[in-house]
Amino acid sequence: MNTTRITGTLYAEMVRNGAATLYNYRSVVNDLNVFPIPDGDTGDNMYMTIESGVGMLSDSVPSSLSTASDNVARGMLLGARGNSGVILSRIFSGIAKGLKGVESADAADISRAFESGVKEAYGAVAVPVEGTILTVFKDAVNYAGKRINKYSTVETYFEDFTKELHDSLDRTPDLLQVLKDAGVVDSGGAGFVYIAEGMKDVLGGSFTGMTGSFQTNRKMPDISTFTEDSVLTFGYCTEFLLRLQRSKTDLDAFDLDKYIGYLNTVGDSVVAFRDGSIVKVHVHTKKPGDVLNNAQQIGEFLTLKIENMTLQNNETNIQNRFTLPAKGKKKRYGIVAVAAGDGIKETFRSLGCDAVVDGGQSMNPSAEDLVRAFEKINAKTILVFPNNGNIILTANQAAKLYDKADVRVLPTKTIGEGYAAISVMDTNEKDVNRLTADLEDAIAGVVTGHVSRAIRDAEKDGVKIVKDDFIGFSHDRIYTDAADRNTAARELLGHLDAEHFDILLVICGKDAPKEETDALYHELSASFKRTEVIMIDGGQPIYDYILVLE
Repeated sequence: MNTTRITGTLYAEMVRNGAATLYNYRSVVNDLNVFPIPDGDTGDNMYMTIESGVGMLSDSVPSSLSTASDNVARGMLLGARGNSGVILSRIFSGIAKGLKGVESADAADISRAFESGVKEAYGAVAVPVEGTILTVFKDAVNYAGKRINKYSTVETYFEDFTKELHDSLDRTPDLLQVLKDAGVVDSGGAGFVYIAEGMKDVLGGSFTGMTGSFQTNRKMPDISTFTEDSVLTFGYCTEFLLRLQRSKTDLDAFDLDKYIGYLNTVGDSVVAFRDGSIVKVHVHTKKPGDVLNNAQQIGEFLTLKIENMTLQNNETNIQNRFTLPAKGKKKRYGIVAVAAGDGIKETFRSLGCDAVVDGGQSMNPSAEDLVRAFEKINAKTILVFPNNGNIILTANQAAKLYDKADVRVLPTKTIGEGYAAISVMDTNEKDVNRLTADLEDAIAGVVTGHVSRAIRDAEKDGVKIVKDDFIGFSHDRIYTDAADRNTAARELLGHLDAEHFDILLVICGKDAPKEETDALYHELSASFKRTEVIMIDGGQPIYDYILVLE
């Protein structure tokens, strides 16, 4: 092929193929985690992010490149998960901005759009770190852009672009010592390489078939639980993305609150927000046809999903059911925390959290998941505790999407930081800036350690790690390797000077047997006599113990 210009149709095919290629290699990307524990999720996060963009492309993709790229970017904005997923969404958002108003693009146009992607991605990160997906994308854009000449085609641009992606990815360990120590390249950069290779393959007439199946926590409904004699009790969970149409409504005058008011007359558990000309809607109703007919009076559907909640209720796990915020006066503060494990989630609820979003290491929520949580809270200010460094960017993105409250994201990187901050939060403080400053002080005073099983032999921070042993670490530093989890916990606490803290909270994971956790409690109580030891059955995955020192 000798492609001189990319249309919206071709761009859609390229993005779809990029997503399919990443899908096939996502486990390779997941395994590029620095720590030798089962927490690699970069490939999954990036795939779910770009798949959200693909989901915004209907079967009849508009030929306009501007429209197609904008659809992809908006879908990725809502579906972004994890740091790499958020950065990926910002790359494609910048590309869409660079292609605004463009019907088709040649190599020079693409180069300028990709440069816009670099600017947008770097702008999304408060402190950009070189040696990551940011560097890999930037290097490739700069290299390919400098090689454009009057003979350049889209193919030659992507040949240069993907060549430098590989070369820059190979250089990432030279920029980040942590990658060199682990003997891996940057996982986010690797994920983008697979996406770009898939996009390039389409230019050569090659299309990737998706292999295997993507495992999620979502179960298929058991249709046998709703029979010929069943009664529709709960109605239908109805969700859609609606593109407002200028031919049907005045976009500038469109009143979202009024539209939400209508939805509340035909259903409940309403969640709706607007991003540009797209309105995201979630409603529980017994008459989805009325909702859909009304929606088509102002726009057309981009995506649509309807599920029988009576059937889901019979299975004990109702998907997408939300509590409608209480009417009346808004309270001063609402609290949203992210956590995994029934025990941890219940602990956060007992501390006063209005909503606990399911997620954590290896299971990052999307921006849309967080927005839905915000919708449930009737508060002037919503305080968000991500409790994982890989969720902070997503939380910030969700905060920008939501305009019904002042959303403040506290930079909690661990469950321990979130627990300590929420437990001392003074909800009577009227000055939100003073409150957040106090919370950040509380976060800074917490030390959190983790114990997890090693999935490979490695050496890091001077510690020789043996596969299937248990390692003790805090933030990015590994302190100990031991044959059993309790020894790893005790040795880690020794390194963290636990005897100098007043409180030690031990959150036990789902894989830690009760006899071992009971033994650990007695051992720690005897060893740290001035420290109050508190044990919680957290039920969290990955981490056998989360150790919180205050």
